[in-house]
Amino acid sequence: MSAFLSFRVQASPGGASGLVMPTEGGSVEVLFPRCAGLDVHRDTVAAAVRVQSGSGSAKVEVRTFATTGGSLAMLADWLAENKVTLVGMESTGYWKPVYYLLEDRFECWLLNAAHVRNVPGRKTDVADAVRLSDLVTHGLVRGSFVPPKPFRDLRNLTRARRTAVEERTRDVQRLEKLMQDAGVKLTSVASRLLGASGRAILNELIAGETSPEFLADLARGRLRNKIPELVEALVGRFRSGHHGFLAAQLLERIDLCDAQITDLDHRIEVMLAPFRETVDRIQAIPGIRWVTAAVLVAEVGIDMRRFPSAGHLASWAGICPGNYTSGGKIRSG
Repeated sequence: MSAFLSFRVQASPGGASGLVMPTEGGSVEVLFPRCAGLDVHRDTVAAAVRVQSGSGSAKVEVRTFATTGGSLAMLADWLAENKVTLVGMESTGYWKPVYYLLEDRFECWLLNAAHVRNVPGRKTDVADAVRLSDLVTHGLVRGSFVPPKPFRDLRNLTRARRTAVEERTRDVQRLEKLMQDAGVKLTSVASRLLGASGRAILNELIAGETSPEFLADLARGRLRNKIPELVEALVGRFRSGHHGFLAAQLLERIDLCDAQITDLDHRIEVMLAPFRETVDRIQAIPGIRWVTAAVLVAEVGIDMRRFPSAGHLASWAGICPGNYTSGGKIRSG
């Protein structure tokens, strides 16, 4: 790694603070002589431009910009003025607007935060930006996969759908706990709390009906063969003024999630139309249905050349077993 000899403060456009750091060349091979490292935060981004000379020395200039649209445009212009060819930034929670603005003008690398940890006790925004530029210029880090533009909107939709499904599942679990609190053991007999029979029984309970016989007679389909068991399971302490009020709120939220999921499914289908052939081929894999196929296309795209091998794709997806050996013992991976 290069050692910093000195630094001096330098004014920068838009009132941004600047820093210039001449450095000595290190022994590590320089792969990218003109690069930049960005330390991105919610309101500011520290940018370190590193220019490696032929003699082995390097000059690092650091400036801090706001993350507003105008300031990021100034950042892009400044990087272009320095003829930067490669930009590396850590994958914090605020990288997307910076990455998306710069990717059309520069090659951008999104760096895994676990791979660019700093020495404890030496963490500042400026130091982080300089360190990132040093790692990038010597090729000591690799950029993470970022889906191409056409698939990002699709990924937003599939992830929103997953969030809606998870919220619905949590509310169904809360409703089940509420029924248990009221002593109503409906799910001990019916396989689904919100099936056609369960929903009809819940609606009557919320309306104030308390007769187990009347409620059990609402069963439909094969559940009617279990009416005696239903009568016994529906003898509880359900109070419409309390349990009914809470159950009605939960059902309203579940219905809202159902409507959101339906709307998202329609939107996802529209965005998948150009990739219908690929989606159909993915669904030919045993166990893969439409939703999973849509998620796969949204997360990795359709150009597998971005991954050197199937193993790299599996590793990126997080489905490879770990390798944890210590003291000659193979531990859980």
